[in-house]
Amino acid sequence: MLAPFMKTPLKAILRGITNDPTDPTVDLLKSTALPLMKKFGIDGEGFDLKVMKRGMAPNGGGEVVFTCPVCKTIRPVQFTDSGKIKRIRGVAYSVRVSPQMGNRIVESARAVLNQFIPDIYIHTDHMKGANSGKSPGFGLTLVAETLEGCFLSAELSSTPQGQGDPILPEDLGRNCAKLLLEEVHRGGCVDSSNQSLALLLMTLGQQDVSKLLLGPLSQYTIEFLRHVRDFFQIMFKIEVRKRLEDERKGGDKVLMTCVGAGYSNLNKTLK
Repeated sequence: MLAPFMKTPLKAILRGITNDPTDPTVDLLKSTALPLMKKFGIDGEGFDLKVMKRGMAPNGGGEVVFTCPVCKTIRPVQFTDSGKIKRIRGVAYSVRVSPQMGNRIVESARAVLNQFIPDIYIHTDHMKGANSGKSPGFGLTLVAETLEGCFLSAELSSTPQGQGDPILPEDLGRNCAKLLLEEVHRGGCVDSSNQSLALLLMTLGQQDVSKLLLGPLSQYTIEFLRHVRDFFQIMFKIEVRKRLEDERKGGDKVLMTCVGAGYSNLNKTLK
C-alpha cells in the first residue's frame, strides 16, 4: 500500500513465512494484487514480486524480492462489469515433501474445475535444498481471470507442522477448487482478499468519481472503511444490488462509489 508513494523506486528483500493458512500468500499477492494496482496506473519498469525461497509456517525461511516504481498520482477507475471467466491458472507448491504432492493436488483440483471450463493450467513448483525454507508443507493458489481483466483468487495451505490434524493433498486440491467457485459466486471485480487495497486506491485517486463493483464485503473491509473515514474524511456511497431470480450471476453485489482525495506524491516531479 505504501510502495508506490516512496521518494525513490522501492526494492525490498523480505524474509520469513511466505505461505501459511491464515494470511494471503506471496503467490496470491503476485497474481491478484499487482494486476489490480496496474489498473489504477501503478505500473512501470521493475514492478514485480519474485519468490526466491519458499518458507512455510511455522519456521519460515522464505525470501521474496519486491520491486515497485514510484507513482505521481492514482488514476480514477470505473470498474463495474466483471465479465465471464475465461481461464483458470494456479500454482501447486511443495517444500520438504515428496514432489508427487504437487501432482496429487493438481489432479484433484482439476477434477472439480474441469466440469466448468476447459482452459485450466496449474503449474507445480517444488523447491529443493536451501530454497525450500525450514518447514515442510504444500499448498495451492488458484486464480480465475475474466474477459474484462478481473482476477478472482482462492488458496489453501497445509496445516503447519505440529499444529492440528494433517490434510491430504487430494482434499486440499478439492477444497481449494471449491473455494475458488465460492469466490466466483460472490463475484465482483475484485476478490475478497483485495477489497481493501482497491478501496484505498480509490480513496487516494484524483478528485473524480471512482466506481467499483464488489461481492459481499468482508469483515476486514468493513473495518477498513471506518479507518478510511477517520483518516481521509471520505465516505463511500454503497449500493446493494440484489440478485434477480432470473440472473445466474451469483450472490448480491455491492457498488462502491467515492470521489478521490486528490493525493499526489510530492517526491515525484512531473515529466
